[in-house]
Amino acid sequence: MSSALKITLILSLLLSAGCHAAGTAPRKTLAPFTSEQALSSYLQQLQARQAALQREQQKLQRATAQYMAVPAPAPPAPMAAKAAPAASAEAAESVTNVQTAGVDEGGIVKLHGKHLVMLRRGKLFTVQVGGKALQPVASLDAFAPGSDPSGSWYDEMLIDRDTVVVIGYSYSRGGTEIGLFDIDADGKLAYRATYHLRSNDYYSSRNYASRLIGSKLVFYSPLSLNLRRGDPFGGFPALRRWRPDAVPSDFKRIAPATRIYRTDEEPEMGAGLTLHTVTVCDLAQRDMRCEATAVMGPQGRVFYVSGESVFVWITRRGSDSGVFRIPLDGTAPSVLKVAGAPVDQFSFLGSADGHLNVLLRAEGQGDAMWDGTRGRGDMALLRVPLASFSDGRDSAPASSYKALPGGGYGLQNRYVGPYLLYGNPGNPGRRKADQAWPRQPLYALRWADGGSVQALSLPHGVERIEALGDDAVVIGAQGKDLHFSSIRLGAQAAIAARYIRADAAQGESRSHGFFYKPQAAGEGMIGLPILGGDERPGLNKSSASVLYLRNSGLQLTELGALAARPGQPPDDGCRASCVDWYGNARPLFLQGRVFALLGYELVEGALKEGQIREVRRISYAPIASTLR
Repeated sequence: MSSALKITLILSLLLSAGCHAAGTAPRKTLAPFTSEQALSSYLQQLQARQAALQREQQKLQRATAQYMAVPAPAPPAPMAAKAAPAASAEAAESVTNVQTAGVDEGGIVKLHGKHLVMLRRGKLFTVQVGGKALQPVASLDAFAPGSDPSGSWYDEMLIDRDTVVVIGYSYSRGGTEIGLFDIDADGKLAYRATYHLRSNDYYSSRNYASRLIGSKLVFYSPLSLNLRRGDPFGGFPALRRWRPDAVPSDFKRIAPATRIYRTDEEPEMGAGLTLHTVTVCDLAQRDMRCEATAVMGPQGRVFYVSGESVFVWITRRGSDSGVFRIPLDGTAPSVLKVAGAPVDQFSFLGSADGHLNVLLRAEGQGDAMWDGTRGRGDMALLRVPLASFSDGRDSAPASSYKALPGGGYGLQNRYVGPYLLYGNPGNPGRRKADQAWPRQPLYALRWADGGSVQALSLPHGVERIEALGDDAVVIGAQGKDLHFSSIRLGAQAAIAARYIRADAAQGESRSHGFFYKPQAAGEGMIGLPILGGDERPGLNKSSASVLYLRNSGLQLTELGALAARPGQPPDDGCRASCVDWYGNARPLFLQGRVFALLGYELVEGALKEGQIREVRRISYAPIASTLR
């Protein structure tokens, strides 16, 4: 264990000394600002301190320039824009591989009644699949009529009853765009409204911006406060309804002072101050209404959404961290001082026994953009009762951390039943078939038992971990081949069987690219997009095919693949979101039927003599939506 993490754990033990045992202390929460005046006065004090710090820094810079005779360093270049209960009752089957049951995640394909709805390259599309049909029905721009979509990305979609929600981010207008569309039983689409929500860029290569719980649309956004601006309230949570002549003053705050909280720790001047904001929008009304709760704190980005709360991990300078618990019902947040940093949202589990479980690295940058792959240092499992969250004065005791083996770049982690599984892909380079491949460990821990960690030796890297009912499958490369190892999760974890797809690689890295359809106890079908072994996933190309495997008692056998049609994709006249940041291929299982979404193609297959055979395909591309 690293010295920084050891020191922090010791401090945690000292800080928690004298506190009541976990679960017995009275519940404490953060306190909100009592009024707008109190909030304004506090911000003015911070502005004065920031201005004084800035003057001292400028004085030091002038002195340095004078004696060193070198110009002040240029400011850093801004980060490049992103150019390089369950879902609705009408959706009889889920088509999204979600982390938490009952918490739907924004994706590129959803089901509404007898229609699939796809979001791709700035447009919405519907395809009828009910009644054994496979027929394109409608398409519509995913942005407001008359608006300029340049500089905007429309990445995620959710459906609540007869409302399609498109989530986008506009670099030109600044903030999250929420587009609402009506969909009827015939699959016809109609634009309703667009709202702008103040936010920072939400993009993550591993996480999703939006969640849907019943009719509640949930967002987390870290809003960076600029204390140097004349009006810091210009960065506070706000919402406006779009109109062609919209102006900044149309934004209306959705988090009053009495729903803004802070801890008793003073902000670190110069380190940045963030409003960690959870916004809940009610989709049950045609005119969407949103309310926000925000907590002031250091920077942070990793978040996890349970059915009741959003958990946000923050990191101060050094190794001190904290985790906010922000309830979705608008009640007061709470916080716990902790150590280390999670890898991504899959590092969290709010378990039914009233605990929060988090896999930690000694150092981490959160999961903004591609940062989820860059955690470093020793590992530990934090397991704390939810009742131990408080007003910011309490720390997780050292006994809440269990040191774990392993580490490395690109760590994958997942909770499956009573187990936490984790490992890394090893050398990401493609090796020749005749080169030796070092065996990679898959670590397995029963998270509630506090027992020892098992290390299962795999002949391939760990690029993906997914549930197969109560068991698991681990997918990863060995040279040019793609391996699927089934893992039995009983009293002990054990490798059950392996399937090898020669000359293949994963075609999608996001969690939604995988889907497992249970069919009976210990039986089901796996779908995963794949490429050829010499190819790597790309933002501007579709996967070559979707591979299907049968799971029978953890024995994995190939059923075949549904392939994309070779050749150049159609010219769709794309105006927005012309890069598939969220992927473009998905396996789909609907009413006993099997589909592959491959770019603008939807291919249907059927099991014949134990093999998946193509039955038919359509293109739903804007220029050629015809049945074939």
